[in-house]
Amino acid sequence: MRVSKSTVFSIAALLAILVGIPLAIFSYEAKRSGQTLGQYFNRTVSKIRHKEGHPSDETLADTEQGEKIEFLQKITIGDPVGDTKPWVTHLDIVDLDGDGLKDVVLCDAKRNEIRWIRQFPAGTYSEKKIGDTVRGPAHVTPSDIDNDGDLDLLVAKMGIIFPENDKIGAVVILENNGKQEFTNHVLVDNVARVCDVEPGDFDGDGDIDLAVAQFGYDDGEIRWMENKGNWEFESHILQSLSGPIHALVSDIDKDGDLDITGLVSQEWEEIYVFENDGHANFKTNLIYGSTNEDFGSSGISLIDLDKDGDEDILYTNGDAFDYIPPQPRPWHGVQWIENKGNLEFVYHRIGDFHGAYFANAVDVDHDNDLDIFVVSNFNTWENPDAQSFVWFENDGQMNFVYRNIASDPSHLLVLDSSDMNGDGWADFVSGGMHAYPPYDRMSRVTLWLNNWADREE
Repeated sequence: MRVSKSTVFSIAALLAILVGIPLAIFSYEAKRSGQTLGQYFNRTVSKIRHKEGHPSDETLADTEQGEKIEFLQKITIGDPVGDTKPWVTHLDIVDLDGDGLKDVVLCDAKRNEIRWIRQFPAGTYSEKKIGDTVRGPAHVTPSDIDNDGDLDLLVAKMGIIFPENDKIGAVVILENNGKQEFTNHVLVDNVARVCDVEPGDFDGDGDIDLAVAQFGYDDGEIRWMENKGNWEFESHILQSLSGPIHALVSDIDKDGDLDITGLVSQEWEEIYVFENDGHANFKTNLIYGSTNEDFGSSGISLIDLDKDGDEDILYTNGDAFDYIPPQPRPWHGVQWIENKGNLEFVYHRIGDFHGAYFANAVDVDHDNDLDIFVVSNFNTWENPDAQSFVWFENDGQMNFVYRNIASDPSHLLVLDSSDMNGDGWADFVSGGMHAYPPYDRMSRVTLWLNNWADREE
């Protein structure tokens, strides 16, 4: 039977449509993420397999439950809660004025301000606003960006903390004049909502550039901003996916230049390393991706957790802002991504914890290993025993025992650690984000002093 030319043409056109359109979509999404077409295809297949019931690495942890050890003294510092419901979206422990005492800088998204809780004299804390208003501040990082010998503040402006697709984000620098008087500089404005700004000299020219994570909503980005001098910066887009939370700077591959490690949430739930070739040319490497599109990525930090000489990734998943009302999920918890070298990483679950939002790794008991401390913003707060602050004690072999710390205050979003009183032991500072009820255990900023009993003087 002869087939007409028109039939052949129709079949070819149909095949072109059936193959070409999906291929074009895959190519577009791969380009946005910075992956090759093959990498993106394999990632998509793994997600489909998960939906069909195939197992993944993210099994719930069978973590030993230990008894509570009373060693942290809870102290409110800075302004009181007052009549408002606090929204502390980030904080950082730093000696801002160089007087030898640790202070706290924080983002107050209810006041739309950057605040400084100064410690002076030792053990006495007072709070003040610094710089001009920043609408929806999400993250603050101290850095001497102008190399004049004092600490400036890098601020990520979301504009609005809750989901919003408008381009209302900005990168803002609060310039310190050396007397802790700050002037706002807006480096880039009217962009997808900014969640993180971190410093680093990516091109090796001696000045400080910036890595920026823009959550956006449907149209997020990760970029680096090249310092051209005189508060002028040129943007270079590395990735165009929704949901970036963090863009951390370090030499994670130990080749002598600074790379960027990015956490992308939303439906992606992925961690990327943007590998620097030493000349600010970056190669995108997907090093981890959850097959659960509802995993709830909430934070990462870089630390040599197993003390083998390279940086691992400490990773929490406990976000629940997408739910009304927000509720924890059984897969929420904390894990570490082990750096095996050559940008090869291995996933390890540490433990389950409802609403786990951010973690710190600290040798709190001076036994020469790093324990994990985690705060929760999305636990079942109707239960008065629901924990907002817990720790996973390391036995020295990377096995962990879960221990409760506190259920009051609730709704803890942020955590940092440092020796606040100069006694040689790590303390903690937490911040409360009370965006939904109940409101019976509220806090703004809390200092947790370490009074570990078995101290060897």
